[in-house]
Amino acid sequence: MILGIDVSTYLEQQKYAHSKYYKDGKEVDPFALMRANGVEYLRTRIWNDPYDENGNPYLGGTCDLNNYLQLCDVLKKYGFKQVVDFHYSDFWADPSKQNLPKAWANYNFEQLLEAVYTFTKESLLKIKFKGIDVSYIQTGNEITHGMLRPLGAINYESDNPYKNFAEILKVARKACKEVYPNVKIIIHLEESFNQDLYRRIINGLKRNGLEIDVIGTSYYPFWHHSFAEYFANMDMVQKEFDIPVMNVELGYPFTLDDYLPDESGKPKHLVINADNKEDFLKMLPYPVDEEGQANFVREFLRLAKEHNLQGAFYWEPVWIPGENICWGSRAGQNYQHTNEKDTRNEWANQCLFDYQGNALKALDEFKNDGK
Repeated sequence: MILGIDVSTYLEQQKYAHSKYYKDGKEVDPFALMRANGVEYLRTRIWNDPYDENGNPYLGGTCDLNNYLQLCDVLKKYGFKQVVDFHYSDFWADPSKQNLPKAWANYNFEQLLEAVYTFTKESLLKIKFKGIDVSYIQTGNEITHGMLRPLGAINYESDNPYKNFAEILKVARKACKEVYPNVKIIIHLEESFNQDLYRRIINGLKRNGLEIDVIGTSYYPFWHHSFAEYFANMDMVQKEFDIPVMNVELGYPFTLDDYLPDESGKPKHLVINADNKEDFLKMLPYPVDEEGQANFVREFLRLAKEHNLQGAFYWEPVWIPGENICWGSRAGQNYQHTNEKDTRNEWANQCLFDYQGNALKALDEFKNDGK
């Protein structure tokens, strides 16, 4: 089973915060540490144009093609194998956000297909020209409800709800295979506990002629339920469809104490997808502390091997707090019409390093490989 990390924000982390990382009190190179712990793959997202009309970056990594190429240059000495994650948006793409890139906003469907094909192929040609060997490519990010909406949405009112969705994925696949003929294409879904939903999507895409190499999944227990439900779904996909499965996003908190204080000077609480702390904690299999995070990673890796997953990727393990380190700038929020949200780093309590950059016990579990 392959082990990987997503560190798409790393260059921005260094540019703005000059972050440093430590193991047992000594400064370390986090990527040398990852490699020493058995991590071999690097997954990096690519956004189309993460800047506003005045050139202001969207942050959250400002993950355009240039960021990807620079990151590969910086980290090539470690020998990471590559997973390219096309979001096909100018900013974050997930189940609730699959926004058309600004340049494609007024396209009809045929124009959109041509744009997806051209953008994918031209990006990959630049990647290949740099001598980067790509093992896997995601054509879309968490596309459980379609992509490039509204044109690529799953249209449940249609006789063929998956037609447009499948056509987009087919032209993206065509472009990928023309540049990297042996690459494996990942269809990345979430709601990874939901067997009925996965059946509908896979059947719908296959009926429309899409070949699927790998189903990639996200697994965060506060959104995606228990180990039992997740792995039952992974078993179903492999058994009923004979399609390999891979975890491409994984995370677990090591604290609920925020790195920012409230008005009284005490830490805020990071509560995700719950109205209160108690509801949030009920959704988690282990305590929210360093030991709990390590136990979660160990057990997930053990079960992943037992259930024949192709790989596991921890999401943004080095995205620790720092100046200007945030999920999105005001320019990025304007693009996604989410101006009411705080722009801070919402992920810092789920890294594999604490707020001061000290390596946590969960990082060692990759070397232990579920043992």
